[in-house]
Amino acid sequence: MLAISIIGYLLLNLAIGLWASRRVSTTQDFILAGRSLPLMLAASATFATWFGSETIMGAPTEFVEHGVLGVIEDPFGAALCLLLVGLFFARRFYKMNIITFCDFFRIRYGRRAELLSAVMIIPSYFSWIAAQLLAMGIVLKVVLGWSLTECILLSSAVVILYTIWGGMWSISITDFLQTVMIIIGLTIVAVIMYQKTDGLGAITQKLPDGFFRFYPDFTFKASVEYFAAWITIGLGSIPQQDVFQRVMAAKSADTSVRATLISSGMYLTVALIPLFIALCGHVLYPELEMQDTQMIIPNMVLLHTGLPLQIMFFGALVSAILSTTSSAIMAPAAVLGENIVKFFNPDLTDKQLLLIIRISIVFITAICIYMATTRESIFELVAESSAFSLVSLFVPLAAGLYWRQSNTLGCLLSMVLGLVVWLLCVQLETEYPPMIYGLLASLAGMGAGILFGKKKVEESVPVR
Repeated sequence: MLAISIIGYLLLNLAIGLWASRRVSTTQDFILAGRSLPLMLAASATFATWFGSETIMGAPTEFVEHGVLGVIEDPFGAALCLLLVGLFFARRFYKMNIITFCDFFRIRYGRRAELLSAVMIIPSYFSWIAAQLLAMGIVLKVVLGWSLTECILLSSAVVILYTIWGGMWSISITDFLQTVMIIIGLTIVAVIMYQKTDGLGAITQKLPDGFFRFYPDFTFKASVEYFAAWITIGLGSIPQQDVFQRVMAAKSADTSVRATLISSGMYLTVALIPLFIALCGHVLYPELEMQDTQMIIPNMVLLHTGLPLQIMFFGALVSAILSTTSSAIMAPAAVLGENIVKFFNPDLTDKQLLLIIRISIVFITAICIYMATTRESIFELVAESSAFSLVSLFVPLAAGLYWRQSNTLGCLLSMVLGLVVWLLCVQLETEYPPMIYGLLASLAGMGAGILFGKKKVEESVPVR
Protein backbone atom coordinates (compact mmCIF):
# COMPACT_ATOMS: atom_id res chain seq x y z
CA MET A 1 0.00 0.00 0.00
CA LEU A 2 2.85 2.39 0.82
CA ALA A 3 4.48 1.71 -2.55
CA ILE A 4 1.20 2.27 -4.39
CA SER A 5 0.66 5.57 -2.57
CA ILE A 6 4.13 6.87 -3.46
CA ILE A 7 3.77 5.85 -7.11
CA GLY A 8 0.39 7.58 -7.16
CA TYR A 9 2.02 10.71 -5.80
CA LEU A 10 4.66 10.63 -8.54
CA LEU A 11 1.93 10.28 -11.16
CA LEU A 12 0.13 13.28 -9.64
CA ASN A 13 3.25 15.37 -10.20
CA LEU A 14 3.29 14.33 -13.85
CA ALA A 15 -0.36 15.30 -14.21
CA ILE A 16 0.32 18.74 -12.73
CA GLY A 17 3.25 19.24 -15.09
CA LEU A 18 1.11 18.34 -18.08
CA TRP A 19 -1.65 20.71 -16.95
CA ALA A 20 0.84 23.55 -16.32
CA SER A 21 2.28 23.13 -19.84
CA ARG A 22 -0.79 24.93 -21.20
CA ARG A 23 0.48 28.15 -19.63
CA VAL A 24 3.92 27.97 -21.27
CA SER A 25 4.34 29.71 -24.62
CA THR A 26 7.55 31.75 -24.21
CA THR A 27 10.95 31.36 -22.59
CA GLN A 28 9.94 33.79 -19.84
CA ASP A 29 6.84 31.66 -19.13
CA PHE A 30 9.03 28.58 -18.88
CA ILE A 31 11.85 30.01 -16.75
CA LEU A 32 10.00 32.62 -14.66
CA ALA A 33 6.35 31.51 -14.82
CA GLY A 34 5.59 34.67 -16.79
CA ARG A 35 6.58 36.78 -13.74
CA SER A 36 3.04 36.37 -12.45
CA LEU A 37 3.11 34.19 -9.30
CA PRO A 38 0.92 35.41 -6.40
CA LEU A 39 2.36 35.70 -2.91
CA MET A 40 1.51 32.18 -1.68
CA LEU A 41 2.91 30.41 -4.74
CA ALA A 42 6.02 32.60 -4.76
CA ALA A 43 6.66 32.08 -1.04
CA SER A 44 6.17 28.30 -1.17
CA ALA A 45 8.39 28.02 -4.24
CA THR A 46 11.18 30.00 -2.56
CA PHE A 47 10.79 28.02 0.68
CA ALA A 48 11.24 24.80 -1.29
CA THR A 49 14.59 25.94 -2.74
CA TRP A 50 16.70 23.77 -0.42
CA PHE A 51 14.13 21.82 1.56
CA GLY A 52 15.27 18.46 0.24
CA SER A 53 17.52 15.55 1.12
CA GLU A 54 19.98 17.66 3.08
CA THR A 55 17.24 19.08 5.31
CA ILE A 56 15.51 15.81 6.15
CA MET A 57 18.30 13.26 5.75
CA GLY A 58 21.50 15.23 6.29
CA ALA A 59 20.98 17.94 8.90
CA PRO A 60 19.22 15.65 11.42
CA THR A 61 22.21 13.31 11.46
CA GLU A 62 24.59 16.22 11.99
CA PHE A 63 22.33 17.58 14.73
CA VAL A 64 22.26 14.32 16.66
CA GLU A 65 26.03 13.88 16.38
CA HIS A 66 27.23 17.47 16.89
CA GLY A 67 24.38 19.47 18.38
CA VAL A 68 23.31 22.94 17.28
CA LEU A 69 26.81 23.86 16.09
CA GLY A 70 26.59 21.03 13.56
CA VAL A 71 23.59 22.59 11.77
CA ILE A 72 24.61 26.24 11.51
CA GLU A 73 25.04 25.84 7.74
CA ASP A 74 21.57 24.38 7.30
CA PRO A 75 18.97 25.45 8.37
CA PHE A 76 20.35 28.64 9.94
CA GLY A 77 22.64 29.67 7.09
CA ALA A 78 19.99 28.80 4.49
CA ALA A 79 17.39 30.95 6.27
CA LEU A 80 19.94 33.76 6.46
CA CYS A 81 20.43 33.55 2.68
CA LEU A 82 16.73 34.04 1.98
CA LEU A 83 16.59 36.89 4.49
CA LEU A 84 19.49 38.70 2.81
CA VAL A 85 18.02 38.12 -0.65
CA GLY A 86 14.74 39.64 0.48
CA LEU A 87 16.36 42.65 2.14
CA PHE A 88 19.11 43.54 -0.33
CA PHE A 89 18.73 41.76 -3.68
CA ALA A 90 15.14 40.82 -4.62
CA ARG A 91 13.82 44.30 -5.48
CA ARG A 92 16.92 45.33 -7.44
CA PHE A 93 16.90 42.09 -9.45
CA TYR A 94 13.19 42.29 -10.15
CA LYS A 95 13.39 45.82 -11.55
CA MET A 96 16.09 44.75 -14.03
CA ASN A 97 13.56 42.49 -15.83
CA ILE A 98 16.13 39.85 -16.80
CA ILE A 99 15.71 36.10 -17.31
CA THR A 100 18.84 34.59 -15.75
CA PHE A 101 21.28 35.53 -13.04
CA CYS A 102 24.07 35.70 -15.63
CA ASP A 103 22.17 38.41 -17.56
CA PHE A 104 23.10 40.71 -14.69
CA PHE A 105 26.79 40.11 -15.40
CA ARG A 106 26.26 41.01 -19.06
CA ILE A 107 24.47 44.25 -18.21
CA ARG A 108 26.85 45.29 -15.42
CA TYR A 109 30.21 43.96 -16.63
CA GLY A 110 29.89 42.97 -20.30
CA ARG A 111 29.73 39.88 -22.49
CA ARG A 112 32.95 38.26 -21.26
CA ALA A 113 31.73 38.37 -17.67
CA GLU A 114 28.39 36.89 -18.72
CA LEU A 115 30.04 33.93 -20.43
CA LEU A 116 32.51 33.29 -17.61
CA SER A 117 29.80 33.44 -14.94
CA ALA A 118 27.69 30.97 -16.95
CA VAL A 119 30.62 28.57 -17.39
CA MET A 120 31.20 28.69 -13.64
CA ILE A 121 27.64 28.42 -12.43
CA ILE A 122 26.53 25.41 -14.49
CA PRO A 123 28.97 22.80 -13.06
CA SER A 124 28.20 23.97 -9.52
CA TYR A 125 24.75 22.37 -9.84
CA PHE A 126 25.83 18.89 -10.95
CA SER A 127 26.79 17.53 -7.54
CA TRP A 128 23.75 19.12 -5.91
CA ILE A 129 21.34 17.57 -8.44
CA ALA A 130 23.09 14.20 -8.17
CA ALA A 131 22.70 14.34 -4.39
CA GLN A 132 18.94 14.84 -4.72
CA LEU A 133 18.62 12.01 -7.25
CA LEU A 134 20.65 9.70 -5.02
CA ALA A 135 18.47 10.60 -2.03
CA MET A 136 15.32 9.95 -4.01
CA GLY A 137 16.75 6.63 -5.17
CA ILE A 138 17.57 5.59 -1.61
CA VAL A 139 14.06 6.45 -0.42
CA LEU A 140 12.31 4.69 -3.30
CA LYS A 141 14.55 1.66 -2.84
CA VAL A 142 13.27 1.31 0.72
CA VAL A 143 9.65 1.85 -0.30
CA LEU A 144 9.50 -0.06 -3.60
CA GLY A 145 12.20 -2.68 -3.08
CA TRP A 146 13.77 -2.01 -6.47
CA SER A 147 17.49 -1.61 -7.14
CA LEU A 148 19.05 1.79 -6.43
CA THR A 149 19.74 2.42 -10.13
CA GLU A 150 16.14 1.63 -11.11
CA CYS A 151 14.82 3.98 -8.43
CA ILE A 152 17.14 6.79 -9.52
CA LEU A 153 16.01 6.35 -13.13
CA LEU A 154 12.33 6.38 -12.12
CA SER A 155 12.63 9.57 -10.06
CA SER A 156 14.73 11.22 -12.78
CA ALA A 157 12.10 10.43 -15.41
CA VAL A 158 9.34 11.97 -13.29
CA VAL A 159 11.31 15.15 -12.59
CA ILE A 160 12.41 15.53 -16.22
CA LEU A 161 8.90 15.14 -17.60
CA TYR A 162 7.04 17.55 -15.36
CA THR A 163 9.86 20.11 -15.52
CA ILE A 164 10.06 19.98 -19.32
CA TRP A 165 6.30 20.21 -19.70
CA GLY A 166 5.50 23.08 -17.37
CA GLY A 167 8.81 24.69 -16.43
CA MET A 168 8.58 27.15 -13.53
CA TRP A 169 4.78 26.96 -13.65
CA SER A 170 4.72 23.25 -12.83
CA ILE A 171 7.53 23.69 -10.30
CA SER A 172 5.65 26.48 -8.51
CA ILE A 173 2.32 24.61 -8.39
CA THR A 174 3.88 21.34 -7.24
CA ASP A 175 6.03 23.26 -4.72
CA PHE A 176 2.89 24.71 -3.17
CA LEU A 177 1.29 21.27 -2.81
CA GLN A 178 4.56 19.77 -1.64
CA THR A 179 5.01 22.51 0.97
CA VAL A 180 1.61 21.65 2.43
CA MET A 181 2.55 17.95 2.45
CA ILE A 182 5.89 18.68 4.09
CA ILE A 183 4.47 20.80 6.90
CA ILE A 184 1.54 18.48 7.68
CA GLY A 185 3.56 15.27 7.38
CA LEU A 186 6.52 16.38 9.48
CA THR A 187 4.32 18.00 12.12
CA ILE A 188 2.27 14.81 12.63
CA VAL A 189 5.41 12.69 12.89
CA ALA A 190 6.93 15.16 15.37
CA VAL A 191 3.84 15.15 17.59
CA ILE A 192 3.67 11.33 17.64
CA MET A 193 7.38 11.02 18.41
CA TYR A 194 7.08 13.54 21.22
CA GLN A 195 4.15 11.65 22.71
CA LYS A 196 6.27 8.50 22.83
CA THR A 197 8.89 10.25 24.95
CA ASP A 198 8.42 11.33 28.57
CA GLY A 199 8.63 15.01 27.69
CA LEU A 200 11.40 17.46 26.88
CA GLY A 201 13.12 16.77 30.20
CA ALA A 202 13.57 13.11 29.33
CA ILE A 203 15.06 14.07 25.99
CA THR A 204 17.47 16.76 27.17
CA GLN A 205 18.82 14.82 30.15
CA LYS A 206 20.21 12.18 27.79
CA LEU A 207 22.14 14.73 25.75
CA PRO A 208 25.76 15.77 26.40
CA ASP A 209 26.60 19.13 27.95
CA GLY A 210 26.74 21.95 25.45
CA PHE A 211 24.48 20.17 22.95
CA PHE A 212 22.36 23.29 22.43
CA ARG A 213 25.28 25.73 22.50
CA PHE A 214 24.89 28.25 19.68
CA TYR A 215 28.38 29.75 19.82
CA PRO A 216 31.76 27.99 19.45
CA ASP A 217 34.76 28.18 21.73
CA PHE A 218 36.33 31.62 21.77
CA THR A 219 39.38 30.66 19.74
CA PHE A 220 40.39 32.14 16.40
CA LYS A 221 40.14 28.86 14.49
CA ALA A 222 36.75 27.95 15.95
CA SER A 223 35.44 31.43 15.15
CA VAL A 224 36.63 31.21 11.54
CA GLU A 225 35.02 27.79 11.08
CA TYR A 226 31.80 29.10 12.65
CA PHE A 227 31.80 32.07 10.25
CA ALA A 228 32.44 29.73 7.32
CA ALA A 229 29.43 27.61 8.30
CA TRP A 230 27.17 30.67 8.26
CA ILE A 231 28.33 31.97 4.88
CA THR A 232 28.53 28.67 2.92
CA ILE A 233 24.83 28.86 2.06
CA GLY A 234 24.15 32.20 3.75
CA LEU A 235 26.19 34.12 1.16
CA GLY A 236 27.18 31.41 -1.32
CA SER A 237 23.66 30.62 -2.47
CA ILE A 238 22.71 34.25 -3.14
CA PRO A 239 24.33 34.19 -6.61
CA GLN A 240 22.46 31.06 -7.74
CA GLN A 241 20.05 30.73 -10.64
CA ASP A 242 17.45 28.63 -8.77
CA VAL A 243 17.12 31.30 -6.07
CA PHE A 244 17.03 34.00 -8.74
CA GLN A 245 14.26 32.23 -10.72
CA ARG A 246 12.00 32.00 -7.71
CA VAL A 247 12.58 35.64 -6.79
CA MET A 248 11.89 36.85 -10.34
CA ALA A 249 8.77 34.70 -10.83
CA ALA A 250 6.63 36.82 -8.48
CA LYS A 251 3.99 39.12 -9.97
CA SER A 252 5.58 42.33 -8.62
CA ALA A 253 8.68 43.62 -6.86
CA ASP A 254 6.80 44.00 -3.57
CA THR A 255 5.46 40.45 -3.85
CA SER A 256 8.97 39.20 -4.57
CA VAL A 257 10.38 40.84 -1.44
CA ARG A 258 7.54 39.72 0.82
CA ALA A 259 7.61 36.17 -0.53
CA THR A 260 11.35 35.87 0.08
CA LEU A 261 11.12 37.17 3.65
CA ILE A 262 8.17 34.87 4.41
CA SER A 263 10.06 31.89 2.97
CA SER A 264 13.04 32.69 5.20
CA GLY A 265 10.88 32.45 8.31
CA MET A 266 9.15 29.33 6.98
CA TYR A 267 12.42 27.60 6.27
CA LEU A 268 13.90 28.33 9.67
CA THR A 269 10.84 27.04 11.54
CA VAL A 270 9.84 24.06 9.37
CA ALA A 271 13.44 22.87 8.98
CA LEU A 272 13.70 22.57 12.76
CA ILE A 273 11.02 19.85 12.77
CA PRO A 274 13.25 17.11 11.24
CA LEU A 275 15.90 18.00 13.85
CA PHE A 276 13.39 17.46 16.63
CA ILE A 277 12.20 14.18 15.12
CA ALA A 278 15.79 12.94 14.92
CA LEU A 279 16.35 13.92 18.54
CA CYS A 280 13.30 11.92 19.62
CA GLY A 281 14.53 8.98 17.55
CA HIS A 282 17.96 9.28 19.17
CA VAL A 283 16.32 8.83 22.57
CA LEU A 284 13.71 6.22 21.61
CA TYR A 285 15.54 4.09 19.04
CA PRO A 286 19.32 4.49 19.44
CA GLU A 287 19.90 1.17 17.64
CA LEU A 288 18.89 2.80 14.33
CA GLU A 289 22.01 4.97 14.46
CA MET A 290 24.07 1.84 13.91
CA GLN A 291 22.60 1.56 10.39
CA ASP A 292 22.80 3.97 7.44
CA THR A 293 22.95 7.42 9.05
CA GLN A 294 21.34 8.94 5.97
CA MET A 295 18.16 6.97 6.74
CA ILE A 296 17.75 7.49 10.49
CA ILE A 297 14.39 9.25 10.30
CA PRO A 298 12.96 7.23 7.36
CA ASN A 299 13.90 3.93 9.02
CA MET A 300 12.44 5.09 12.33
CA VAL A 301 9.13 5.94 10.67
CA LEU A 302 9.12 2.70 8.65
CA LEU A 303 9.82 0.43 11.62
CA HIS A 304 7.92 2.11 14.43
CA THR A 305 4.81 3.76 12.96
CA GLY A 306 1.61 2.64 11.24
CA LEU A 307 0.81 2.72 7.54
CA PRO A 308 -1.11 6.06 7.50
CA LEU A 309 1.80 7.86 9.13
CA GLN A 310 4.27 6.15 6.80
CA ILE A 311 2.31 7.35 3.78
CA MET A 312 2.18 10.88 5.19
CA PHE A 313 5.89 10.98 6.03
CA PHE A 314 7.23 9.43 2.85
CA GLY A 315 4.89 11.62 0.84
CA ALA A 316 6.43 14.64 2.58
CA LEU A 317 9.95 13.31 2.04
CA VAL A 318 9.38 12.63 -1.66
CA SER A 319 7.76 16.08 -1.92
CA ALA A 320 10.78 17.80 -0.42
CA ILE A 321 13.29 16.08 -2.67
CA LEU A 322 11.21 16.52 -5.84
CA SER A 323 10.76 20.25 -5.27
CA THR A 324 14.47 20.80 -4.77
CA THR A 325 15.49 18.61 -7.71
CA SER A 326 13.17 20.15 -10.29
CA SER A 327 14.35 23.73 -9.83
CA ALA A 328 17.98 22.64 -9.49
CA ILE A 329 17.78 20.93 -12.90
CA MET A 330 16.07 23.82 -14.63
CA ALA A 331 18.51 26.44 -13.32
CA PRO A 332 21.67 25.33 -15.18
CA ALA A 333 19.59 24.42 -18.24
CA ALA A 334 18.27 27.99 -18.40
CA VAL A 335 21.78 29.42 -18.08
CA LEU A 336 23.14 27.01 -20.70
CA GLY A 337 20.53 28.11 -23.22
CA GLU A 338 20.25 31.82 -22.42
CA ASN A 339 23.87 32.66 -21.64
CA ILE A 340 26.01 30.14 -23.53
CA VAL A 341 24.16 28.86 -26.60
CA LYS A 342 22.56 32.25 -27.22
CA PHE A 343 25.93 33.93 -26.61
CA PHE A 344 27.36 32.22 -29.67
CA ASN A 345 24.10 32.35 -31.65
CA PRO A 346 22.33 35.61 -30.73
CA ASP A 347 19.83 35.30 -33.59
CA LEU A 348 17.97 32.39 -31.94
CA THR A 349 14.22 32.82 -31.90
CA ASP A 350 12.39 32.50 -28.59
CA LYS A 351 10.88 29.21 -29.74
CA GLN A 352 14.32 27.80 -30.61
CA LEU A 353 15.73 28.95 -27.26
CA LEU A 354 12.89 27.28 -25.37
CA LEU A 355 13.57 24.00 -27.21
CA ILE A 356 17.29 24.22 -26.40
CA ILE A 357 16.55 24.76 -22.71
CA ARG A 358 14.26 21.73 -22.65
CA ILE A 359 16.88 19.58 -24.36
CA SER A 360 19.46 20.88 -21.87
CA ILE A 361 17.30 19.63 -19.00
CA VAL A 362 17.58 16.08 -20.35
CA PHE A 363 21.32 16.42 -21.02
CA ILE A 364 22.13 17.81 -17.56
CA THR A 365 19.99 15.21 -15.81
CA ALA A 366 21.77 12.42 -17.70
CA ILE A 367 25.13 13.64 -16.36
CA CYS A 368 23.74 13.82 -12.83
CA ILE A 369 22.21 10.33 -13.09
CA TYR A 370 25.67 8.96 -13.84
CA MET A 371 27.12 10.81 -10.84
CA ALA A 372 24.31 9.59 -8.57
CA THR A 373 24.66 5.94 -9.61
CA THR A 374 28.44 5.93 -9.06
CA ARG A 375 28.47 7.58 -5.62
CA GLU A 376 27.18 6.54 -2.22
CA SER A 377 27.14 9.64 -0.03
CA ILE A 378 24.54 12.39 -0.35
CA PHE A 379 26.61 14.63 1.87
CA GLU A 380 29.81 14.14 -0.11
CA LEU A 381 27.99 15.28 -3.24
CA VAL A 382 26.45 18.30 -1.49
CA ALA A 383 29.80 19.33 -0.05
CA GLU A 384 31.35 19.41 -3.53
CA SER A 385 29.01 22.19 -4.68
CA SER A 386 28.31 24.14 -1.49
CA ALA A 387 31.14 26.72 -1.69
CA PHE A 388 31.52 27.01 -5.47
CA SER A 389 29.43 30.14 -6.03
CA LEU A 390 30.58 31.78 -2.80
CA VAL A 391 34.21 32.02 -3.87
CA SER A 392 33.58 32.92 -7.50
CA LEU A 393 30.31 34.83 -7.92
CA PHE A 394 29.22 36.47 -4.67
CA VAL A 395 31.78 39.28 -4.60
CA PRO A 396 31.26 40.47 -8.21
CA LEU A 397 27.50 40.27 -7.70
CA ALA A 398 27.45 42.32 -4.49
CA ALA A 399 30.05 44.75 -5.83
CA GLY A 400 28.14 45.18 -9.06
CA LEU A 401 25.02 46.20 -7.14
CA TYR A 402 26.53 48.26 -4.34
CA TRP A 403 30.03 49.38 -5.41
CA ARG A 404 29.95 51.86 -8.27
CA GLN A 405 33.68 51.60 -8.90
CA SER A 406 33.55 47.87 -9.62
CA ASN A 407 34.53 47.14 -13.22
CA THR A 408 34.89 44.33 -15.74
CA LEU A 409 38.53 43.63 -14.91
CA GLY A 410 37.72 43.41 -11.21
CA CYS A 411 34.82 41.06 -11.94
CA LEU A 412 36.93 38.70 -14.05
CA LEU A 413 39.84 38.69 -11.59
CA SER A 414 37.45 38.15 -8.68
CA MET A 415 35.82 35.10 -10.26
CA VAL A 416 39.03 33.47 -11.47
CA LEU A 417 41.21 34.14 -8.41
CA GLY A 418 38.50 33.11 -5.95
CA LEU A 419 37.88 29.79 -7.71
CA VAL A 420 41.56 28.96 -8.30
CA VAL A 421 42.61 29.73 -4.71
CA TRP A 422 39.67 27.74 -3.31
CA LEU A 423 40.48 24.69 -5.45
CA LEU A 424 44.14 24.93 -4.50
CA CYS A 425 43.29 25.09 -0.78
CA VAL A 426 40.96 22.10 -1.13
CA GLN A 427 43.82 20.09 -2.61
CA LEU A 428 46.24 21.25 0.09
CA GLU A 429 43.70 20.51 2.86
CA THR A 430 44.42 23.80 4.58
CA GLU A 431 43.98 24.22 8.34
CA TYR A 432 41.23 26.79 7.88
CA PRO A 433 38.21 26.27 5.60
CA PRO A 434 39.27 26.64 1.92
CA MET A 435 36.25 28.83 1.18
CA ILE A 436 37.65 31.54 3.46
CA TYR A 437 40.82 31.74 1.38
CA GLY A 438 38.76 31.68 -1.81
CA LEU A 439 36.49 34.49 -0.61
CA LEU A 440 39.47 36.64 0.42
CA ALA A 441 41.10 36.01 -2.97
CA SER A 442 37.86 37.00 -4.70
CA LEU A 443 37.78 40.25 -2.72
CA ALA A 444 41.43 40.89 -3.55
CA GLY A 445 40.74 40.29 -7.24
CA MET A 446 37.93 42.84 -7.27
CA GLY A 447 40.08 45.36 -5.41
CA ALA A 448 43.02 44.83 -7.77
CA GLY A 449 40.80 45.26 -10.81
CA ILE A 450 39.37 48.51 -9.49
CA LEU A 451 42.82 49.84 -8.55
CA PHE A 452 44.37 48.89 -11.88
CA GLY A 453 41.39 50.33 -13.71
CA LYS A 454 41.83 53.66 -11.92
CA LYS A 455 45.51 53.80 -12.83
CA LYS A 456 44.77 52.98 -16.45
CA VAL A 457 42.20 55.77 -16.61
CA GLU A 458 44.61 58.23 -15.01
CA GLU A 459 47.36 57.30 -17.45
CA SER A 460 45.04 57.74 -20.39
CA VAL A 461 44.03 61.29 -19.38
CA PRO A 462 46.00 63.75 -21.58
CA VAL A 463 48.27 66.23 -19.85
CA ARG A 464 47.34 69.87 -20.57
